[in-house]
Amino acid sequence: MKEFDRFPKVMKKLVRYIKQDATLEQLEQFKKELDHAMEKRTVMLKKTTEN
Repeated sequence: MKEFDRFPKVMKKLVRYIKQDATLEQLEQFKKELDHAMEKRTVMLKKTTEN
């Protein structure tokens, strides 16, 4: 089983959309939102593991 197959369905759909239909503007927006969400989650997880 590929690692991609383990992703949630919504993530698979997003990746397919990015590869097939997304405009440059959409790609930039997606990247900004995903980077922000991942950074917030990383900080939160680090805080919980420190305690």
